[in-house]
Amino acid sequence: MRRRRRWLVATALSAVVAAAGIALPAGSAAAESNGGVRVMPLGDSITEGTQVPGGYRIGLWQRTAAAGYRVDLVGSQFNGPTALGDHDHEGHPGWRIDQIDANISGWLGSTSPRSVLLHIGTNDVLQNYNLGGAPNRLSTLIDHITVWYAALRAVPGAVGDPGTSTGGALVGAASGRCLDVPGGNTANGTQPIIWDCSGAANQHWTNYGQTLQALGKCLDAPTNATAGAKAQLWDCHGGTNQRWTLSSDGTIRGAQSGLCLDVDHNLTANGAVVLLWTCSAAANQRWSRV
Repeated sequence: MRRRRRWLVATALSAVVAAAGIALPAGSAAAESNGGVRVMPLGDSITEGTQVPGGYRIGLWQRTAAAGYRVDLVGSQFNGPTALGDHDHEGHPGWRIDQIDANISGWLGSTSPRSVLLHIGTNDVLQNYNLGGAPNRLSTLIDHITVWYAALRAVPGAVGDPGTSTGGALVGAASGRCLDVPGGNTANGTQPIIWDCSGAANQHWTNYGQTLQALGKCLDAPTNATAGAKAQLWDCHGGTNQRWTLSSDGTIRGAQSGLCLDVDHNLTANGAVVLLWTCSAAANQRWSRV
């Protein structure tokens, strides 16, 4: 029995459940809805994130956002840090399988998820609740849980399709030169410059969702950036400081800072650095896609 207990403690019931065909009722919860595919993180404290508020949902959100997927997390609960772009979930610390089961119909009816991420079973063991029946309750176990991201992508339609991407050079209106990753340097913190347009990969910028990527890295604004902070390349993580709006006036505005990509002091020579500045739609802040 002790060996079985140890095995069960190391085990959690986990599944990706497709909920296709559920109609969206009027008045459904949409605390942070972005219009994306509705996904319910469901379970106990592991989903809620008791020790680390947000738990696995933080990494899941960042990776899906960075890859251009639009995912709307849903549930009656709400918590997590700023790095988690959508805080809705259905995680209940201390709850067992039977307690989740007793409420699932109501939750599904009020939020209508397209997919459900189920992680449950730990508390059955901790509370010594009918351990003999636990293997049957855990029959839908997924043995390998690394990031829910891989599991979601393995289920066709679970998170929809990646957002439409566009790519090409970004040419400054004032200089006629291209936004450039100097020397093709992909180290975190590399500051973009302007340079004669060459069509090279270090001048090719692709939109995935709201991210702007070159050479596998994301254009990034330092956290809490103020006017004059450098624009930089960084590992993609889906945070708001890596989300940009390409406005109709040609400016590229940061979602977190509200600042625009700006060629320092309106310089036009090769090597002029690109930073963040208060948006004015001046020529040194306007960019066109070619």
